[in-house]
Amino acid sequence: MIGDRIALAVQDHGGDGPPLLLLHGAGRTLADWAAVAPLLVPHHRVLAVDLRGHGLSPSGVWDFPHVLGDIEAVLEERGIPGALPVGHSLGGMIAVLHALEHPEVTPGAVNLDGYAWGRLDQYVGLEPAYVEERLAEVRKLAATVSGERLPAEALKAVLAQQRAMSEQLGIPYELLEAGVLRSMRERPDGRLELGPERVHALEMLDAIDSLDLFALFHQVPVPLLLGRALRPVPSIPGMDWFDELMAAYGKGLARDLAQLADERTEVTVAEIDGTHAMLLENPRAVADAILGFTSQAIPGFAG
Repeated sequence: MIGDRIALAVQDHGGDGPPLLLLHGAGRTLADWAAVAPLLVPHHRVLAVDLRGHGLSPSGVWDFPHVLGDIEAVLEERGIPGALPVGHSLGGMIAVLHALEHPEVTPGAVNLDGYAWGRLDQYVGLEPAYVEERLAEVRKLAATVSGERLPAEALKAVLAQQRAMSEQLGIPYELLEAGVLRSMRERPDGRLELGPERVHALEMLDAIDSLDLFALFHQVPVPLLLGRALRPVPSIPGMDWFDELMAAYGKGLARDLAQLADERTEVTVAEIDGTHAMLLENPRAVADAILGFTSQAIPGFAG
């Protein structure tokens, strides 16, 4: 740690073109980019990081100013302050915030399905009070499982869940396994913990809830790619209403993204054939969307 900055774990995928910095989602790691990064390397210098408290990066207070400082430190150390940030989920939100802080050197930003739970009015056809009630349940579940501590023998069960997800979504199991093993930390008492640790995971959830994302999208002065998953996320056992909620949100999100793109020439919207796990499900479509955007957004670069 240097001051308030944390020295993040970095994977340098190589490449000689304009630099990209890949940012993963909440509770995930840089391993999520394993299938996408090689498709970008023929055109770009590609780095991926574990955000603070995730994967192999140390923990610390979790808020956006600290997270953005960590990222700035990585880019400064590598001599690429003008790298274009490409983020998935939470990483996409961070990419937008980074572009807002450094518009003079950042040529653009990519946010792939990083929209959190949105506004109540984005749940088309559902009463706001009903949506608020259901989202409270979703947030309670997220808070319950964040930074969860498990007995050592639970690893086998966690990997079995990943195997089932692999079969359900058509994701290569080794990609899911790599992410779990990179996230899992052994505590001094022998128990296992999926990063980030609980106190910082709750700080992270609060930070995400504090964002007004569409207000931020309207402020970004550089080209912005917003990717949206075309397929719904899998159902949650015990929450029979979840599929209806997500279908309603999908409609409102598509509506508002289309309106945003109409209003702002800087914004491009890409629809990705996949669920929220698009990086693992359909890396080719994700890479194509990124490359199509960077070929237009980066001055003098034709891909």
